[in-house]
Order: sequence, then C-alpha cells, then structure tokens
Amino acid sequence: MPSSTGYLMAAIVIAVGVFIGLWWILVSSGDQAPWLPAGLAASAVLLVALSAREVLMRRAWTRYLLEHGIHEKHSSRSRESGRSQKKGSSSSLHSNALRTIQKQSTAADRRGANPEAHLDVAQLCQEYLASTDEAIRSGSYGSEKGIAIRAGQERVRALHRHHLLTWAKGQSRALTHEAQQRARTFDKIETATRAIDCIDSALRVYPDEAELNESRVAIAEFIASVKVAHWVELAERSAFKGHYRRAIDRYKDALFYLNQDVVKDEVRIAGTEKIKGEIAVLRARLRPNNAAQRTDG
Repeated sequence: MPSSTGYLMAAIVIAVGVFIGLWWILVSSGDQAPWLPAGLAASAVLLVALSAREVLMRRAWTRYLLEHGIHEKHSSRSRESGRSQKKGSSSSLHSNALRTIQKQSTAADRRGANPEAHLDVAQLCQEYLASTDEAIRSGSYGSEKGIAIRAGQERVRALHRHHLLTWAKGQSRALTHEAQQRARTFDKIETATRAIDCIDSALRVYPDEAELNESRVAIAEFIASVKVAHWVELAERSAFKGHYRRAIDRYKDALFYLNQDVVKDEVRIAGTEKIKGEIAVLRARLRPNNAAQRTDG
C-alpha cells in the first residue's frame, strides 16, 4: 500500500506550486484578485488528488484480497490439513471480494452517479474473474465450493457487461455533448474521437452490442459533418475575398469528407449537389477574370 503521508505531502506541494504559478501569472497580467482563481485551482488539484487516491486504494484493496487468497493457497501444499485451511481462506476472500463488487455495483447504479463509477466496477469484475479462473484451474476448490465460485462468476460476468456498457454509453454521450458545445473545430473532433475510443474499448469485449455500434456510427458521422462544415466555411471566406481558385480547392476538400462511408446517403447526395453548384458558380466567375487578364496582357 502506498504511503498516505507521502502521497498527501506530494499533493500539497503540487497544489502550492499551482497556486504560486497561477498567482504569479495573474499578477503579471494585472488581475485585481489573483489569489481567488489561484486558490480555486489549488483546491481543485487537492480534491482531484484525494479522489484519485480513494479510487486507487479501493482497487488496490480488492486486488489485495484476491491475490492474497491465491498466494495463501499456493504457499504450502505439504500437509493436507493446511491445504484445506487455505482453500477455505481463499473461498472466504473471494466471497468478500464478491460482496464488495455487489456493493459498489449498487452504488454505481444510483441515479446521478458518475460514469467512471461504472468503469471502476467493471475493472473490479475483470480482476475477480481472472483471480477465480486461476483458482479453479489450480484445483483449489472441492466440487461444492467450485459450483459456488462458478455461480459467483456468472453474476460477476453479468455485472461486468452491465457496467462496462453503461460506462461506454454514458461517457460517450457526455463527450459527444461536450464536443457539440466546443467552439473550435479541432476541439470538436478531438472530444468526439475520445467518445469513439470509449465505445471501441467496450466493443472489443462485446462486439455484437447493437446500440454501441449505432452510437459509434452516429459519432463518426458527426465528426465527418464537422470537417465538412469547416472546409465549407473556409471556402466561403475565400470566395468572399475573391480567391475563387482557393475556394474551389476547399470545396473539394469538403467533398472528400462528405463522401465518407459514415455519411448517410441522403445527406451525401444533397450536400454534394449543393457544393458542386457552388463550385460551378465560382468557375463561372473565374472565366471573366481570365478573359480580362488576357485582354490586359
């Protein structure tokens, strides 16, 4: 287990460093009350550090319970009585770990819970399944206890699926909403890509989940639409400034993203027709300019 004192001291030092650094920056910029945002930032650092430590310690304790049972089971096999005692201890530890998972599962399912709570439970389930699989393969349990452990595994597998999918759906939904609120194109795409990464991590385990696949397609289509809108806006600016050739090139870039597979057919057809119409108008404007240049020459 990591040292609580050392961790807290490191967190305090970092928070103080953030406070001093931000305070100095705000003072340099002429802020009238630099201590207020600096203090809020330092408090946020401490809060995040304490929350992170609580999550890590909870995982470490559950992992310790599981691994401790396995280590005790393998520590001595020379005496039959000792071996039976280890089996009972390992079974008890796995039962405790199962109760811990069920308790955290109930807490994660409460209304308004953070999606990360579901991810924590899914990770605990994964660790429990790996530990019990190893114990079963080593023959540590008798028939009755083995049946009980397998029954527990079935419950944990169901919980793992539920919480991993719930996390992926909730986290991707939150990131997609955040992407829609972003102002810059790069930020929109980067945040939406993170949402796809969340979905992909769940699809690697449950590839046949229809709702997740549909969400992934919708987010990919959103990213494509952001790129198309970005290049169309640049093309319109170039056309407004009279840079018709540049505007045509940027409209062609928009067509490239519009013709990706994730874009729906009706959207692709309507958008393509509109952009090609704009390109035709710009090419028509280029002809008089070219003729005028030849006349002047």
